[in-house]
Amino acid sequence: MLQQILHDMYIDPELLTELSDVQKHILFYKMREEQLRRWREHEAWEALAEAEGLRPPKVKRAASDKHIQWLLGADGEVWVWIMGEGPGDKPYEEISEELIAERARLQAQREAEELWRQKEAEITNKFRDALANEKARILAERWKVEMEDRKAAKVLEERIHEEFKRKEQEERKQGEEQIRLQEEQRAKELYWTLKQAQLQSQASEKEEQEWEEQLRRSKAADEERSRRAQRARDEYRRLSLRAIQKGTVAGLSFMFRELGQSHEQEARLYHHFPGPGPPLPLAMPVRTWERPLRPISREVIVRWFKEEQLPRQAGFERNTKSIAPWFHGIISREDAEGLLENMTEGAFLVRISEKIWGYTLSYRLQKGFKHFLVDASGDFYSFLGVDPNRHATLTDLIDFHKEEIITVSGGELLQEPCGQRDSPPDYHLLFE
Repeated sequence: MLQQILHDMYIDPELLTELSDVQKHILFYKMREEQLRRWREHEAWEALAEAEGLRPPKVKRAASDKHIQWLLGADGEVWVWIMGEGPGDKPYEEISEELIAERARLQAQREAEELWRQKEAEITNKFRDALANEKARILAERWKVEMEDRKAAKVLEERIHEEFKRKEQEERKQGEEQIRLQEEQRAKELYWTLKQAQLQSQASEKEEQEWEEQLRRSKAADEERSRRAQRARDEYRRLSLRAIQKGTVAGLSFMFRELGQSHEQEARLYHHFPGPGPPLPLAMPVRTWERPLRPISREVIVRWFKEEQLPRQAGFERNTKSIAPWFHGIISREDAEGLLENMTEGAFLVRISEKIWGYTLSYRLQKGFKHFLVDASGDFYSFLGVDPNRHATLTDLIDFHKEEIITVSGGELLQEPCGQRDSPPDYHLLFE
């Protein structure tokens, strides 16, 4: 089943919910390994195709020489100044108000200066042209009426000049007053415009702070996932080493089964000491029906157990015909947790799974429960996604984890089996 998941790179959501956190992380780690393996094969094929001229070489981008250089303080760290929090700084709100008022005043002053230059040029041109016209008219009249009375004409000219100068000054004052009023009005308008911009900026800063908080939480979640993935990789390496240590024994056990050797010989080789009692042959199941890809009903599960698991002594104690105290039938997760609820940490039971061809080991924690899927779709038993060890029988898997923990992060060690509470037992349909 694990090979099928890695081949399709997909796992059914219902099956995913049955996995514990450790199983999920190790399964993700194995799927990531498969992705990397496929990527490396693709890169090797691409390189071979380029070498043989089947594909043009990839153009490498030139590295950019752009970089950022931070200003450092006396302590060697990046220099940071927060406006309003430095020694002797005014409060941020007061500084902000002063900056807005100063910007509004300077903008209004620049606009007023420009308006005054235009107004002044207009007044100057107006009176200069009027004076020139009047002067030309007077001179023409005087020259026509009395050519010799130039002194009277000069006096009259000066008096008219003074009159025009007085009117010019009055209009200048009026223009300056008008420009000043416009400047004050414009300063008020700019003040409120900048004030609105500040309020909008503060709202944007608030949104940015919320976004930064979400980013911080997301980074924390990524770091937690990385730590879990690292624990999963450590767990996988530990169990892989254990699998290598057991490799010789497992290989010899397979030879004994192929040659039809007795179960007593296999147990003696595995445990390194002779065991008393009559030998029980470990019969391999002969499949007489086409098994679906996944369990589709309880009737199909019962048939699978009777035809494939009973010949392999699944659920029995070693070298006996007694059903193991930890074995249960097709019960739900809630029923399993109800049986384990009043037991101490380390209590466990094994129930037939309705999601895969295999079992579920339910384990009692100090606070809560854990559930591990046991894959029995092949000719061995192993935890799906957690334990690389393959066990010949279900009893071998249980006995192995009475001495070896299931996961490094959880430290689960099987201790007290959880037996039956009702009569008849919940597995009675399996043995009818």
